Amino acid sequence: MPPDRVLLGRFGRPHGVRGLLRVQSFTADPADIAAYGPLADETGTRTFRLRVVQPGAMPVVAVEGVADREAAARLTGTALYVPRDRLPPPGEEEFYHADLIGLAVEDGAGRRLGTVASVNDHGAGAFLEIDMATAGRGAQPLLVPFTRAAVPVVDLAARRLVVAPPAEVIVPPAADQPEGAAA
Repeated sequence: MPPDRVLLGRFGRPHGVRGLLRVQSFTADPADIAAYGPLADETGTRTFRLRVVQPGAMPVVAVEGVADREAAARLTGTALYVPRDRLPPPGEEEFYHADLIGLAVEDGAGRRLGTVASVNDHGAGAFLEIDMATAGRGAQPLLVPFTRAAVPVVDLAARRLVVAPPAEVIVPPAADQPEGAAA
């Protein structure tokens, strides 16, 4: 994904037979997704103008040019991006997920653990998925809650963050296996 665009949402399933869709919005107020103007797909070749017809946690939207259920169904799963310059700068202690993905991850002692692969939130709070393979530390990702306690340092300028994951997510290598080797 080019750094000049930010993921703002994703089309969900159709709603009814007149081309309406549910949309998973990553904006603070889910209904605000339509306020950013035309949104583009991942390739940037298709644009979508949205109008919220039913606000909620997963708003129902009308998409310009989409008039029936079949056309809406073809959009299901399409990611929606906005140019970064249409977004306000993040506040202090706020981060766009796009800015966190790809950051190097270290522990408190400065040892490289991996790279942020994704930022997810399934309703109980955001968590980071850390790709440990990028640091030769195994194939299993490390999932760390995105809280100040578990992620005390986020340094965007240096492209790194420090994690202090809760003890229950740290699995030490087996006694006969060197640290960093895959299990």
